[in-house]
Amino acid sequence: MRSVPAIPSFILDPIWQQVQALLPPHHDHHPLGCHRPRIDDRLVFDKLVQVVVFGVGYRLIAEPGCSATTLRRRRDQWITAGVMDRLERIVRTCYDQMIGLQLADIAVDGCITKAPCGGQAAGRSPVDRGKLGTKRSLVVDAVGIPLGGGGPGQRSRLPTAGPDPGHPGQDRPTSQPCPPPP
Repeated sequence: MRSVPAIPSFILDPIWQQVQALLPPHHDHHPLGCHRPRIDDRLVFDKLVQVVVFGVGYRLIAEPGCSATTLRRRRDQWITAGVMDRLERIVRTCYDQMIGLQLADIAVDGCITKAPCGGQAAGRSPVDRGKLGTKRSLVVDAVGIPLGGGGPGQRSRLPTAGPDPGHPGQDRPTSQPCPPPP
């Protein structure tokens, strides 16, 4: 069965080149070297894009050559290595240069969610009779492009560089040149 591409290749290929350049090298540490071969990073990347675009779970995107566990494990490895944070900065900078972030109107929204099992970030919820909960926030530009946000106790990762010309006294994100593909 042939899968349907989530995003056309002329858009996805340059993004993959950036991701590939950010990926740390993989070293096989198995003492005997006798385990299953590693699933190709490009296949995992394509599957993760499908999860985001189609909004479905990993089990539904998985196939015999790439399990849901592999997708989650590789995603976690890439997040730990800082690949996703660096990719987010690159994509936002390029979007700002090519299309332009509309920073005259910035919206901040948040929600309080239940956290019945607790955890480091859970606290007393002011809206749910004092049960455990967490608060998540998001900052977007005028057309809904995410600029930053985070979970409970996290500061926004939105970098600033001087006042926004549209609104004196307000800072705007930094702009750096788009990095050339490798």
